[in-house]
Amino acid sequence: MKSEFPQRVYTKDEVKKAREAIEYGHIHRLKITGSKKFKEKVREALKLIKTTKQYDFLRTYIREIKEIDGLTQLREAEAAIWANKYAVKDPVDAASLFIQKAHQMKDYIEGKLYYGGEAEHRTTQKRIEFLEELKNKTRKKEVKKRCEEILKAWEESMYIL
Repeated sequence: MKSEFPQRVYTKDEVKKAREAIEYGHIHRLKITGSKKFKEKVREALKLIKTTKQYDFLRTYIREIKEIDGLTQLREAEAAIWANKYAVKDPVDAASLFIQKAHQMKDYIEGKLYYGGEAEHRTTQKRIEFLEELKNKTRKKEVKKRCEEILKAWEESMYIL
């Protein structure tokens, strides 16, 4: 029997229903809410995600990308990414952020630790892997160059040492 993805993913029962829906192949129809400029930037990032063939992965775990004025964050109970205009300014960085948040949501639904040092390190590694893959798969020189710049910044960051 096919399970429906719940409206919210907060209680143990709702998380279980979400996990079952995903096991049955549920993929969200991704909703983008916000200003026209925000939507354009998100769509640019989504095109890059499609280049790496990870769009269905993103839509499996993320239902909505919503523009907000505050801090960019994963809203687990809503299966949503709340992002400010600065988070989507650079489509390459935004695409890697969305993939990182999708991995955090996957960990949440699977009952794994999805926040804190070790989890943050693990999902940051997924973000870096995405950038490497995008760099290798894109034909656009400016995207390759931007991937290299971001990867270099991550490499130099004390965070991932």
